Amino acid sequence: MTYPGYTIQQHAVDITSVKAIQQQLNEKGCGPVKVNGDYDLDTCYAVMLFQTRFNDVNGNPLDADGIVGPITWAALFGVKNIKAIVTPPNRLLSAVLDIARSQIGVTEFPAGSNDGPSVYKYHDAAGIASGQRWSMAFVYWCFNQACTNLVMENPVFKTGDVTQGWLKAKGKILTNHDAKLNTSLILPGQVFIISTGPGLGHSGFVEKNENGMLTTIEGNVCANSSDGQVGVFRRTGRIIDTINTGFIQFE
Repeated sequence: MTYPGYTIQQHAVDITSVKAIQQQLNEKGCGPVKVNGDYDLDTCYAVMLFQTRFNDVNGNPLDADGIVGPITWAALFGVKNIKAIVTPPNRLLSAVLDIARSQIGVTEFPAGSNDGPSVYKYHDAAGIASGQRWSMAFVYWCFNQACTNLVMENPVFKTGDVTQGWLKAKGKILTNHDAKLNTSLILPGQVFIISTGPGLGHSGFVEKNENGMLTTIEGNVCANSSDGQVGVFRRTGRIIDTINTGFIQFE
């Protein structure tokens, strides 16, 4: 049974998906529940029991919330039943991802300084001083490079401030709430925005959406705490729920 692309929970109207969930819950020993397509309280409790007993596809405990999103679906039905989303929706975002990939491995010097010869270009592109946080400046620089190659105007607001990048974005906005309800709307090349406090945040690119997990390319992050290097890295296993603000899709 293929994941429908949206969250299944109480009062869901997708009878076919609910029946499949109920059948699978019974087979996994988390019932008995009636296989009738009604996501009632008994079905919700059975889902919570399943989430308590079983891990996700990466071996991590499931969140026992009684909601069947892509992570719980993959645990119930297997990873082959979740379609990976790997294709950007337009040529601009495809070009931007190529630019972002070319920067993987660029690091600060010294680590944790928000500075260094390799990251000056991100600061300069966004018009911010060296030593400032630069995840959004990295996003802006990647778009600038791609737009120069494609001979088109950069649609991203020029800033190194994540909050301003979100508030002034002239693109399609996908809130974290809508993204969790319909995970199929999260596409490669979109810019994700995380709030880390009043006026502060972190941003990066979605590279792949698979099994309820995102593969991302991010600047101003540490990928390996043992070496402490901060730079541009590919990160896997970022849960959609951790994107607490939303996503921007530029055209």
